Amino acid sequence: MNNKQQNIVIIGAGLCGSLLALRLGQRGYNVAVYEMRPDLRKTDISAGRSINLAFSDRGNKAMKMVGIAEKVKELCIPMNGRMLHDREGNTLLSNYSGRDYEYINSISRQDLNALLLDEAEKHNNVSIHFNKKCQTVDFEKTTALFQDYHTKHEFIEDADCIIATDGAGSALRKSYFLEKKFLFSFSQQWLTHGYKELSILPNSDGHYKTYKNALHIWPRGDFMIIALPNLDGSFTVTLFLSYDKGEYNFNNLTTPEIVTEFFQKEFPDALALMPNLVDDFFENPTAPLGTVKCSPWYYKGNTLLMGDSAHAIVPFYGQGMNASFEDVVEFDKILDQFEGNWEQVFSEYNKIRKKDTDAIADLAIDNFHEMKDHVGQAIFQEKRKIEMALEKAFPEDYSSKYSLVTFNEDIGYREAMLRGRAQDKAILNMLADGIITTDDDIKDILDKVKTETEAILEDDRVAGLH
Repeated sequence: MNNKQQNIVIIGAGLCGSLLALRLGQRGYNVAVYEMRPDLRKTDISAGRSINLAFSDRGNKAMKMVGIAEKVKELCIPMNGRMLHDREGNTLLSNYSGRDYEYINSISRQDLNALLLDEAEKHNNVSIHFNKKCQTVDFEKTTALFQDYHTKHEFIEDADCIIATDGAGSALRKSYFLEKKFLFSFSQQWLTHGYKELSILPNSDGHYKTYKNALHIWPRGDFMIIALPNLDGSFTVTLFLSYDKGEYNFNNLTTPEIVTEFFQKEFPDALALMPNLVDDFFENPTAPLGTVKCSPWYYKGNTLLMGDSAHAIVPFYGQGMNASFEDVVEFDKILDQFEGNWEQVFSEYNKIRKKDTDAIADLAIDNFHEMKDHVGQAIFQEKRKIEMALEKAFPEDYSSKYSLVTFNEDIGYREAMLRGRAQDKAILNMLADGIITTDDDIKDILDKVKTETEAILEDDRVAGLH
């Protein structure tokens, strides 16, 4: 069938939906996108969601695919590593990689989304409609019921297929779950922690108040704050804290005095940069952090879940957006093979992609514990020192778990997770047992780490863990 006659409805014009619309528009499909929020290019709608995001190689692979990598680069601030802050205000810059050319970027969600929408709308076969909320999807008839926010008018859209990129609260996923027309598995797990956005404003001259090219972390065992730079000289600060556990938690931080006391005690150097702390704290919402897993993502050749609607994850690997962008890259590859048969495209995509999105969901939770606690521990810092040295000395032969996930866009998340976890275990075990130290010959360390990693991977295979 000629692509030109194929009508695709995309629910949601966020990062994943706007990229998908652009790519399908480039492929010649008629694409209609429906977004429940107003057009973010005309109004500020951050609504407590992360203002800026970590953008890395998997995401950039998608930008190259649609031909806008150079435009996106102008929106990026490179972050070469984590700047760790202790309670005394001492700092330690821990690079993300021993290879100088590997770094992640801070990027504005709104600016990137606006660019993708602009690029998608350059195609006459792509239309984007705002303030249209999807109520339900009839996945057997391939129709979606929408309501206009302003007029309250309801209308039904019909399509050859419907792809939902409408995030963690997806209307299509809800329809799959409630209709009980097929065996649909769904799980949603919340962390006991929530998050709140705060900010470090620029100096009066517009410059950054602290080091610009890093992701700043204040790890405190059971909670933390992080800060990412913005192009205007500010930093977006995020507090991750338990709702009800510990001396200070979201439920008891109820007055300006208690909030100030908490920061004075735990983050004094950050507090010194944040005269606006109390205003931000009480103006911005506290939001939950959850992981969504579900299966299958599709119904016949009619409907498909993609991005957060299929696999929402917590933000601690900086891979949520990158994973959703990679969804579009993988989907595009499968279209090359099976274009014209939606059911085959959807089922192949589900089969290939699900194991990788499950892996990054698990890795993101691991990294939550690593960032708030382990990064401050001596043995962890020794492990990072060894990994940096290995990457520097043997750039072709060694990549840490973080590098495998973040900078090796040609291997899947699951493979990165299995190998990365085995390497972590190998190095930590050998450090604990005194088999290696940070002073040993680096080639000797590489040989031992490789041997031990392969032994762990083999044990895992024998135990059926792969």
